[in-house]
Amino acid sequence: MTKTALAGIYRDYIACLNRQDWPKLEQFVDDEAIHNGRRIGLSGYRGMLERDFDEIPDLYFDVQMLISDPPYVASRLGFDCTPRGKFLGLDIDGKRVSFTENVIYEFRGGKIVEVWSVIDKAAIEAQL
Repeated sequence: MTKTALAGIYRDYIACLNRQDWPKLEQFVDDEAIHNGRRIGLSGYRGMLERDFDEIPDLYFDVQMLISDPPYVASRLGFDCTPRGKFLGLDIDGKRVSFTENVIYEFRGGKIVEVWSVIDKAAIEAQL
């Protein structure tokens, strides 16, 4: 797969998340997906995203940086949102916060098989 094709698949995946089009998620995420070292599969991955959107109703994935080097994609995602209650163990309670997430994805057969994700929690703490 070319760099351009993989980047296109990734952008389509992000659009799927932002639309909360959960039935289409299976087009992008492998049945045996691993997230930060834990095998959660497609159902666990979908559940994680559904919880995120439930806890953060205005969640929007903004791709700020994207590097495609098949089979990997590295992305810096920006967020400007208002989580309800606790988020990452922090009492946010509806305050608007901005932060980034650095993520590396491994693709196989056009689908995400593994994800390594780090959220900039210190940026959120500095805003509280």
